[in-house]
Amino acid sequence: MTDAPRPAAELAVVIVAAGSGTRLGYGMPKALVPLGGAPLLLHALRGVAGSGVASQICVAVPAGDAELGGLCRTFAEEYGADAPAITVVEGGETRADSVRAALAALAPGTAQVLVHDAARPLAPADVFHRVADALTRGAHAVIPAVPVVDTIKSTAPTEGESAGIAAEVVTGTAVREQLRAVQTPQGFDAATLLRAHEVAAGWPDEQAAGITDDAMLVESLGIPVYVVPGDLRSLKITTPTDHVLAEALLSVEGAA
Repeated sequence: MTDAPRPAAELAVVIVAAGSGTRLGYGMPKALVPLGGAPLLLHALRGVAGSGVASQICVAVPAGDAELGGLCRTFAEEYGADAPAITVVEGGETRADSVRAALAALAPGTAQVLVHDAARPLAPADVFHRVADALTRGAHAVIPAVPVVDTIKSTAPTEGESAGIAAEVVTGTAVREQLRAVQTPQGFDAATLLRAHEVAAGWPDEQAAGITDDAMLVESLGIPVYVVPGDLRSLKITTPTDHVLAEALLSVEGAA
């Protein structure tokens, strides 16, 4: 593991924690779903604070949710004087809306922003360090990613007689060596990310609904997005199977 960098007063981490968690089936916001006895958001907060990369954190939670906001305040009290300054904002209907709300709440003078998903609670400190270091070296946008191990094919709905055979048909096979599975935290020059979100705010609803990460917005501006190594432990918890895998990883790390 690399040595933790000193927190930069101008670097903020936005944690997106406004997801509903419907596919997990717990009947609660995803960030409150327990992992190893603690909510996903608490693990994410510990990871950000423990990485030492930032002096401020802004968490976007579901509108009207008081429990997650209380969790953030409790974490700050338990962490003590060394805890990054924590702000809680109400997220929006989409991920992009939530990030925009968090960006608007950042302290004046924020120069760099890392956007992290609470649904990736086990992201190692090394990943935060690599992203932050790339920004320090001059990148305007940087994402962590891992090579894709599965063969990826594009498909289309079947029509006519073939519709009775299967629901889809293969239309092509991607070059696996060129594919990467993207993770968070994603890092950006603050001005670049703000401009990308301002442009996307004017997109039609259908186009806006297709935004799955902040790098897509920066790509649309024609700005290079650089890639640094991610980590398989940074898996995103979306389904019950993901949750089982995360529990196993946490158990192994706890026993190490």
